[in-house]
Amino acid sequence: MKFETVLRYSAFIAVAIALGMGLYLAKESKATSYLSSDAIACTNCHVMESYYASWQHSSHAMRAVCVDCHLPVDNYIDKYASKSRDGWNHSVAFTLNTYGKRMLITDDGARRVQENCIRCHSSRSKTLIKNIDRYHAFDSETLGDRKCWDCHREVPHGKVRSINGTPNTLGVRWDR
Repeated sequence: MKFETVLRYSAFIAVAIALGMGLYLAKESKATSYLSSDAIACTNCHVMESYYASWQHSSHAMRAVCVDCHLPVDNYIDKYASKSRDGWNHSVAFTLNTYGKRMLITDDGARRVQENCIRCHSSRSKTLIKNIDRYHAFDSETLGDRKCWDCHREVPHGKVRSINGTPNTLGVRWDR
């Protein structure tokens, strides 16, 4: 057999193995689930199960899913760019085990959540509108760098937001 023929077969086999491994990885990681807005997709990483469980028992569970709070909603390019960046950062942190028991939101993530809190609640809440000059003047200098969760700390993930925060991850559906 000629050297070129052996080289071609070897290259074909290497590409087939790489493709097979890639497909296997995509299947096992449930990669296509991340294209949806289904909150259960976040629990593909076991680290997120307590966050899912605490959200599932909150008032937000009936009205908003993870992407409604944590991703831009104004256009698809920003949404999927943020989703990709966050997914990459989560994958690296989870794979290399560089996160603590309590995950901390990035500055960019905090900005997105703050914008979404304001977007959802500023026009809907009568109490918020009535007291906007006293407590919720978002463009006021007196508000400073305060975020919604500085006062509304337990929304929507409860008092304790950590891996140990929800014993046995009560409420997490295992039928995915």
